[in-house]
Amino acid sequence: MSHGEAKRPLGILSLTALVVASMIGAGVFTTSGFSVADLRSPWLVMAAWAVGGTIALCGALSYGKLAQCLAESGGEYVFLSRFLHPAAGFLGGWVSLLAGFTGAAAFAAVTFDLYAWPAESRPAWLPDKALAILLVLVVSVFHAFHTKSGAIGQNLLVGIKLMLLATFLLVAYSLIGNWQGGAALRKPLDSPPTNILLGFASSVMWISLSYSGFNAAVYVTEEARGGSATIARAMIYGTVVVTISYMLLNAAFLFAPGVQAISGKSDVAAITAQALAGEWFAWLTRVTICLGLASSVSSALVAGPRVYAKMAADGFLPRLLAAKDSPPTNAVLLQGIGILLVIYFAGLQSLLSYLGLTLSLFTALTVSILFISSNKSHGELPPTVGLLAPSFYVSSTLILAGLAAYHRPYEAIATAVTLLSGIGLYLAVRCFSSS
Repeated sequence: MSHGEAKRPLGILSLTALVVASMIGAGVFTTSGFSVADLRSPWLVMAAWAVGGTIALCGALSYGKLAQCLAESGGEYVFLSRFLHPAAGFLGGWVSLLAGFTGAAAFAAVTFDLYAWPAESRPAWLPDKALAILLVLVVSVFHAFHTKSGAIGQNLLVGIKLMLLATFLLVAYSLIGNWQGGAALRKPLDSPPTNILLGFASSVMWISLSYSGFNAAVYVTEEARGGSATIARAMIYGTVVVTISYMLLNAAFLFAPGVQAISGKSDVAAITAQALAGEWFAWLTRVTICLGLASSVSSALVAGPRVYAKMAADGFLPRLLAAKDSPPTNAVLLQGIGILLVIYFAGLQSLLSYLGLTLSLFTALTVSILFISSNKSHGELPPTVGLLAPSFYVSSTLILAGLAAYHRPYEAIATAVTLLSGIGLYLAVRCFSSS
């Protein structure tokens, strides 16, 4: 191994684990109960999960090409800054700071707290969110001071999580003869076809949040052995693994306990486990979910600080956040503090309600770079990707984002506030730099 490669500690296994950990979080264990309550058919919910996986895979293929065009860490911030305008890149980093990493990681940490020690059995001496805060503190310190040990810990978490998920699936499918089946809810679908289509599109938009994270590897491109080629493979491998896992898991959630049992419920995984094998299996499922949520917090503290370090190196954030060497310790600690503040102060449900709209708009904007003629100097698109994958990703994402804004105008307002505050901060930074 060359000296340059030795300074790149993340191989294909670590990068794929990062993608998997970024994708598998709280969403897959909660979403289907609400989706089936709206769509009233488990088959439509399964179709929505399949569509979400297809969109995510097209996004992974598109981001792989972007990584080949520009092999730098930083994700959307770097791509938008270099190819469109520094202001667009700054907004991408700003959205990542507020929503993509901080808010999502805080939600995962609080959900971890609830699953690790349910409120009905929590002792009086253990305050709410205490375990969430402890998790963030431990993981922040772990990633702040050594990339290699952080990568080993990340791989270990993901490995254990996948083993336990595999155990869940083995038990569930070994008892497939006891599944209740896939009959629709008794109340018929009496809505017009247009409303059913809108409901399906809204469910896909919601489910897409569970697939967000497919692009996590591009945030650490400069630390990847093999460069952009390894990054592209890791995103594809990770997305395929997660999509297959999601389809198998949701088939069990929807068909094993019966649709009536999970309709409108958030704890579909626990309900399924209890119905299949009793309390011991429900306990194992809670452990599995906690490990998944811990790895989600961990992956946010790997990817997010690389964005802030790159913004600091470009002069948009204080220089002390720039990475003099790997890892960017100060940026990791800042990310950890931000997550803790959100855990303590914010109403996470209201925060996460606008994540899909905000993040989808910027991923679509980033992928649209591939259509800009000025970027042809970076090479032609690979024949396996062409323009089909980017076109499908951008068009489907924009359609879903438009539907979400139409159905949830308050989320659109929150997104607009986020963007306007980012523009104001960018102008202030430029003015300060000029003076």
